[in-house]
Order: sequence, then C-alpha cells, then structure tokens
Amino acid sequence: MMRKPMTVDDLWALPRVGTPIPSPDGSQVVVPVTTHSMETNEAATRLWIIPATAREAGSGVRGDPARPLTAAASAASQAAFSPDGKTLAFVRKPGGPKDSKSMNAPKHPDQPQLYIIPLSGGEAERLTDLPLGVVDPRWFPDGRRIAFLSPVYMDALTVEEAGKRAKAIEEEPVKARVSEDRFYRYWDHWLTDGKVHHIFVLDLETREMMDLIPSSKRFFSPDDPAGQYRISPDGKEIVFAACRTEPPHDPLLWGIFTAPVPNRVRAGASARRTRALTSRFPADAIQPIYSPDGRWIIFGMQREWDFYADKVRLVAYDRRSGEHTILTETWDRSANVWEITPDGRTILIAADHFARTGLFGLDFRSAIVNPRRAKPREILRGMGLGAPKIAGGSIFLSGSSIRQPPEVFTCAIGARKLRRLTGFTKPIMDRIQISAVEEAIIEGAEGDPVQMYLVYPPGEKPVPEGRRPARRWPLVHMIHGGPHAAFGDEWHWRWNAQTFAAPGYLAALVNFHGSTGWGQKFAASILGRWGDQPLKDVMAATDYLIRRGLVDRRRMAATGGSYGGYMAAWIASQTDRFAAIVNHAGVCDFQTQYASDVTQGRARSMGGEPWANVEGMDRYNPIRCAAGFRTPMLVVHGELDYRVPAAQGIEIYNVYKAMKLPARLVYYPDENHWILKPRNSRHWYGEFLGWLDRWIGAGSKKGGRAK
Repeated sequence: MMRKPMTVDDLWALPRVGTPIPSPDGSQVVVPVTTHSMETNEAATRLWIIPATAREAGSGVRGDPARPLTAAASAASQAAFSPDGKTLAFVRKPGGPKDSKSMNAPKHPDQPQLYIIPLSGGEAERLTDLPLGVVDPRWFPDGRRIAFLSPVYMDALTVEEAGKRAKAIEEEPVKARVSEDRFYRYWDHWLTDGKVHHIFVLDLETREMMDLIPSSKRFFSPDDPAGQYRISPDGKEIVFAACRTEPPHDPLLWGIFTAPVPNRVRAGASARRTRALTSRFPADAIQPIYSPDGRWIIFGMQREWDFYADKVRLVAYDRRSGEHTILTETWDRSANVWEITPDGRTILIAADHFARTGLFGLDFRSAIVNPRRAKPREILRGMGLGAPKIAGGSIFLSGSSIRQPPEVFTCAIGARKLRRLTGFTKPIMDRIQISAVEEAIIEGAEGDPVQMYLVYPPGEKPVPEGRRPARRWPLVHMIHGGPHAAFGDEWHWRWNAQTFAAPGYLAALVNFHGSTGWGQKFAASILGRWGDQPLKDVMAATDYLIRRGLVDRRRMAATGGSYGGYMAAWIASQTDRFAAIVNHAGVCDFQTQYASDVTQGRARSMGGEPWANVEGMDRYNPIRCAAGFRTPMLVVHGELDYRVPAAQGIEIYNVYKAMKLPARLVYYPDENHWILKPRNSRHWYGEFLGWLDRWIGAGSKKGGRAK
C-alpha cells in the first residue's frame, strides 16, 4: 500500500480513543471513541466494549471482538460499570423536540441525562430528566444507588428552582454580566450566573433522588467537574474537591470536603453537614480517592498558591485520627493522577518525567511509616500515558506517541511492558507515511541540559550526529504553551508535529527552562523572567541544528501558541534570524494581560504588577520592545479566548501594520484559546502552513532575512 504524508483531513478522520473503563473483574473494557464530521462540523462519541484479552480491537479486521454498545450518533460518554459488572451507566443527550406532547418524551432533551444499559443485551433506559443535565455518574458499592453531579445556581439551589432560573436567564433580554469577584469568568464562559454543581444520589429501586450538599455554593473544577469526587468503600460517605475560598475568591483555592450519605435515599430529606479536611492548607488540594479499606483518603496538595506549576505532593488523611501525612515531599516530580491497588499496598502515580509519562509505584505502608524515606519507583515510562485504571490485577490506560494517536494499552500490575489492546486508528494510520522522530539533548541556558524532539520530513531518516546530511531542511520551531508544560512523546490533536513536518519541514520541539518533568527547580527557574532562559534555549537549539547541517539558516520559522505565542512574539522583538513567525493566542503585552480570566500569581510569573515594579514587568514584555520587530508574523486568535484575551492578538497585529511590516490576522469569532471545530481547524492548518510556505516554503529556495 502506498503511504502518503499526514494532512489535516487525515488528522480529523482519525478516531479519538478516550480513557478506558474496565469492568470490576478486569475481563472487559468499555472504550469511548469520538469521531468528527467535516460535513456537519460536529463530533459524536460511541461506547465500545472489548475483551481484555484482545489485541488491536476496533481495527475492523475479520473477527474483530470490539462491539458497540451505543449508536454511532448518540454522543454517549462517562461510562461506569455496576459493581457486579452486568450493567453500564452512562450519560447522553436524549435528543428530540423540547415541546413534544408524547408522555414519555424528555422535557430536557438537549441536556445530558443518566442512562443504564444491561450488558447482556437490551435497550438503554433513561433515569433522569434534569433541567441542567447530569455529569460523572458513579455506582455505590451495593449496586442499588448511583451518584452523579448536576448543576444548580447559587440563588436557586434546588433542581426545580434551577430549572426556572435557567429559563429566566434564557428569556431575559438584558444580558449584562455583573460581579464583584476576582474570579468571574473562565476560559470561554462567564461565571456570573452563579452556576455550581451539587452531588445527587439516585435509588434505582425507588427512583427517589436526594441532594447530598443542598446548601453548597462551591465551584467544582471549572476545567471539568468530572473526576472530582469518590464514594467510600462502605457507601456511607463521599469525598470531593471544590473551591474552598469565599467570594471575592482572592486568592482562588481548592480544598477537600466530605459529605455523609444516609442509608436510605429520600427526596427532600435533610442532608447532614459537609466537613472540610484542608481548610488550613497553604494552597490547593485536589483529586481525592479512598483506600480500599476505607481508612485513608489520598489526595494531591500544593504549597504555593501563586505558582500553578508548584509540584503536587500526595497526602494521606487518616479518617480515624484526623491526621495528615505528606507522602511525596522529597520526590522531585509532580503527581498528575493516582490510583491505589485493590490490596491497598501500592499507589500508582502518573507523572511527567523527562518528556514522557512515567508510571510510578509508591509503597503506601512504608510511606505512612516513614514518608521522608519513601520514594516512588518507576514501573513504566514511554509515550504519553493517560490516567491508570486498575481492575482484575491489571492496569488499563490510554497511550500515544508523536508517531501514534491514542489507543488503549494494558499490563499486569507490576509488569514493565504494555500490550496494545485497541486498534481503532489502524486503518487510517496504515495509509499514512509517518515521520521519523529523533530525541536530542543540547546545552541550554546556564549550561543546563535541555531536551528536544526532532520530527523529520516524511520519508527522511534521522541523521546521526557527526554525519552531514544530504540536504538542509527548512526549520519550524514548535514552542509549547504553559509555559509550565512540556512537549512529551505524545500525539497532539491541535499542534500536530506530523502534520507540520508533512510538507517537508524539520520540526523542532524544545523543552526549554520552565518545562515540567525535570523537577521543581527547572520548572520554577523562569518565574519573573519569561523571556530569559527559554529564548536562549530555543536559540541554542537553532545553532545546534545549523552546526549539524540539518537546517537551512535562510529558511527558519518560530511558531507557538499561548505562552508559545508569547515566545514567538518575544523572538520577533529580539532577533531577525527567522524568516517567519506564527503567533497563536500569544501574550504580547504583560500589562493588558491583566484582562485574563485568572490573574493571581502575575507578579511571580511576569516580574511585576501594573502598580508595583512596572520595570520588572516590562523587562520581558514584547510590546515594549516593538522597535525590534522585523520578521513577518501570522497572528491567530479566537474571540472567546478569556485565557489570553483576543485584544492581545489584535494589539500586536495593529502594531505590525502601523510599522508597515508584513503581517496577517486570522480571527475566529466562535473559538476560544484552542481551535476545536473541524472546519475551523482545517482553515487554521491551511493558514499556518500557507504562511510557512510563503516565507520558508519547503519545496523552494525562498527565505526572508534569516542570517
């Protein structure tokens, strides 16, 4: 079969395999698979069930054991097995008209509702019809009850009142937003309507429903409320993470709470009072889980409220004594997600580790006894690994690499090698000519080693160091956002290195100072000096590639999004070595970045405040160094971007045009910080690659002023 380089249409044709949900005995796995349509510009998620013994299930070969549980267009998600493994709960929108006269028609067909389906066969049954829908269903250990989240409003705390409030908001002709809080909008939506999530319990026998936190006005995570609560092994308590500060939320901090669960679910029954476990903690506490015996609650904790990448330490709370034990203070990595093995002996931790995901095991008993000497041991490393799920003596998780989209993998607990379980992306990937990837270590700022990935043009093999290549390629620096993040060995759906390299570019992915996975000191080193070491690292990587003879110094581009867009703008103000710049959703002005959604920690990250140490704030501020702009710049922004408000993109574009410099503005009125819609993404890639072709074209000798 003739293979061809990756295109944006190939990228969007690929199924997107989600986090696996294993059955309690680990014998089978439910896998959510999302597909997108360029024709409808929409996505649909389907649930598939697969035996745990399968290999590359979902690839469509003869005898494929993957079996769909939900219809292709039903958009089902958030599956959960019953304790006996015989029934699956999940969430989906019923669909249909709002004003249907049918007796069984849902009143709220456009909201996600709770369903269950018997795995032995049969139709799915809808259990709820709530005005604001359902999120994150979880079974109680007895299998008779299901918990879930549903939104209400701070001034309408019951389901009935929330439904009326939602209708009033929709019909209100005045759409003004009013707030006195510091935290009042997030990412792409406003929080001024006061919407918050409550935890509900549904009895499957009586169909009665009860609110466990009826007076709560606390936000759950604005990123995703799912995954923020767990049910105790005896079913008598729920632990959850929510905002622990009161308005005006200055600072905004997250904490751990518990809510008692009554033996019987009765609609309208009085709920017992919730209890705060971390009210005296210095910063955030997140992602609580119970130990299998129910004695311990394990959660993550940070110490620095004004540094969002402060490492996450694991803490064990003893429900008997009320004491907290910090388990991983001496470990110089930050825990991303964690689960505990059924025997309660080992906590599995996924963490960024040298540009890959490491899966670590922490001996829980030893850590409780002597936490200063306890250290997680590496079990697995490689690829970008998702949250581990444990069942039947096995670990199930998603995994991807720069060369492979996400699929589901499994291994026995304690094993050091993964087995690929699914192959949903295989039919399309078999037609793609995947680019080779090389990993390199260079000397960066302050003499520190800095890692980067190189993605070669399709069909080209990595050139060993010391050997001169047959040709020099145009260079595209891909600069990651954050800045406290990393380019891992993982598949990226929005900034896909395979798609960028496909026209014939060498893509460089530098994990500069400030990146995560190299320890706390490395991540925190750029606080107050965003433009210092990362610029030196990117330029050191550029010089290294030129010395190796891999790139044409006349045809080099610097591209990035978010902080990467900031760095692209900063590079444009500091050097004219590049022939093209792409600035997606980038910060160009530190002072006007105060219009962002979350502003706490600005002094530490950017070097000052508008009312104090303006000189420090302006030291690495691109717009203050606009006199250095020379390089043609493509500016891309979404109007719904509250993380880096769209005025940032318009400001630097207007400065460029006033300076009579080559610039192009691409503005999406229906996108946020990310470009998420299939057709917009196709357009985005066209603009991005078109700009590169115009100034450093892979198939030509063209180039700007690069020196």
